[in-house]
Amino acid sequence: MNKKIFLLGFIIVVVFTLGCKRKVLHLILATTTSVENSGLLDVLIPAFEKEAKVKVDVIACGTGKAIRLAKNGDCDLILVHDPEAEEEFVREGYGVNRKNIMYNDFVIVGPEDDPAKIKGMSGVISALSAIAHKEVLFISRGDDSGTHKRERQLWERTGLIPEGEWYQETGQGMGVTLVIASQKRAYCLTDRATYLSYKENSFLDILYEENKLLHNPYSIILVNSKKYAYITYKRGTAFINFLISDKGQKIIREFGKEEFGEPLFHLIRTSSPSAKNLVSSPCSEIGE
Repeated sequence: MNKKIFLLGFIIVVVFTLGCKRKVLHLILATTTSVENSGLLDVLIPAFEKEAKVKVDVIACGTGKAIRLAKNGDCDLILVHDPEAEEEFVREGYGVNRKNIMYNDFVIVGPEDDPAKIKGMSGVISALSAIAHKEVLFISRGDDSGTHKRERQLWERTGLIPEGEWYQETGQGMGVTLVIASQKRAYCLTDRATYLSYKENSFLDILYEENKLLHNPYSIILVNSKKYAYITYKRGTAFINFLISDKGQKIIREFGKEEFGEPLFHLIRTSSPSAKNLVSSPCSEIGE
């Protein structure tokens, strides 16, 4: 009798354990190379995965490509930095629940000797104009990213068309573009976070910064499940809630302080009480 009771108890434990070992749930996030290159996701995503029991698959690309992926239903969420394109994306019905999450700024980096003499200039438009007039090598991402779009907007304000041998496009992400600019001792527009992450092995210095035209906000947007029924709405919402929770906000706020002496991103939103306790029990899962 005792053996039968023991065996029955063992079977119940095994069945319960197997029941908890459900298939791994996935969430696809398309985001900018600037966020990915900064290293923030290496801290933020594991914390979410541990709490929500959801695996996040990251596609790192330019903002333009991330939005195109979302419009095609090839991802569940986008974390991007092009306010005008984001607003259009939502207005057209492709995105919902857009949240402003964080910001940093763009800077112009270049060789220490600063051949265009832009350091100390009164405006970013003047700085770019000086680079163009002196035809000093400038490396652009040229990839329809948020950084590239901002760069084009700034060039439009100069009234100049950047072209010729002095202006080169990589068609690559921010990290690769910075490496190329460093190798060629060229000027480049970059977000501050990626520059600081690559600074140790770079020959480039920040030569122009702190201008309102260089403000760089990031937003998270959920792809509309009414467009694509297979979009994992609940998991995506859980990720957004995590970003605006106390835990998520602390990770963003503190990231970079220890290594660089300053945070790589600053918060736009404050914590949301509703974002706490995403997982109610060890066996629970966030469904579709």
